[in-house]
Amino acid sequence: MVNQQTRTANARRTAGVTFAARLAFEDVHHAYGEQPTLHGVTLAAEPGEVLCLLGPSGSGKTTLLRIAAGIERMSRGRLFLNDREIAGPVTNLPPERRGIGLMFQDFALFPHLTILDNVRFGLTALSSADAKREAMAALDRVGMVHYADNYPHALSGGEQQRVALARALAPRPAVLLMDEPFSGLDSRLKDSVRAETLAILREARATAVVVTHDAEEAMRMGDRIALLRDGALVQVGTAEDLYHRPASLFAAGFFSEINVFDGIVQGEIAQTPVGPVKAPGHSDGTTVAIAVRLPGLEVTETPCGVPARVVARRFLGVEELVTLVVAGGENPIDARIRAGQLRPGARDVSVSVNERDILVFETNG
Repeated sequence: MVNQQTRTANARRTAGVTFAARLAFEDVHHAYGEQPTLHGVTLAAEPGEVLCLLGPSGSGKTTLLRIAAGIERMSRGRLFLNDREIAGPVTNLPPERRGIGLMFQDFALFPHLTILDNVRFGLTALSSADAKREAMAALDRVGMVHYADNYPHALSGGEQQRVALARALAPRPAVLLMDEPFSGLDSRLKDSVRAETLAILREARATAVVVTHDAEEAMRMGDRIALLRDGALVQVGTAEDLYHRPASLFAAGFFSEINVFDGIVQGEIAQTPVGPVKAPGHSDGTTVAIAVRLPGLEVTETPCGVPARVVARRFLGVEELVTLVVAGGENPIDARIRAGQLRPGARDVSVSVNERDILVFETNG
């Protein structure tokens, strides 16, 4: 039996094609009063690309989005849509003249307007009949045309999210900005709505810039990811780039759970409580931080590695989170292992490390 979600997806009208544009930030600075929030950010979203702005709270993601939308002014820098400067030292186009759409975190639907009127609210340049036709087409694209006469309070969170997406896409923006668009959704609903949204963006061929604090969400959605910290770019690249080749310990820790050990390189080897690890390219005497991803720790009851003792276990379904103390280690370490891999009550184990889950970074120490 075909479920409702599949029927809705199949019934959607194919999204109308948008003329995607390149959105480029050039040496963008910003401050709230005396508090700097962005420090010389240079970044571009290419035509038709989904670029995710990723980082912790306070990293400058939403401020960068607000600058692009025209609701926040930068203190220094320039902003381009294709080759046209839309904000800079002598230019600051108002939001309605930028050809950029913005989808807010809380959807920002007007409670006193019907779904249809919410979607056609921004289509002021069209006649009433044309605006209604475009709004209905946008609702059709997101599978919400049958809710046109309803009001926002009658919809679920996922349905409101679709309406907000329809409203943002209705004017056919060259760039669509999305601020934490799935943060208010139930975790069971989030995956399906996110997949539907990505499919609609691909059909519309709009350039999209998506703000998120969730690394997995950024990897699921983004063609590229821009990782920010304290108002500065840390690294830009594909999900594979940032996961396998993180530029810093911060980047490594943002994309996976890690144990961190300090070490000193001798003969391109650094000693850790879980054994020696390779540190190619680092000269003798260099102080390094060694990051080991939790799934990279092999834990077994067979004596074949460094002796350790289990001090805590947490069942997580497919996996278990195991906390261990290792001889010579100052702090406990964590590992993620397959559930049932260790016998109930097992205490004395051995630990070894998978080389592919080791990352080594020079420190200033």
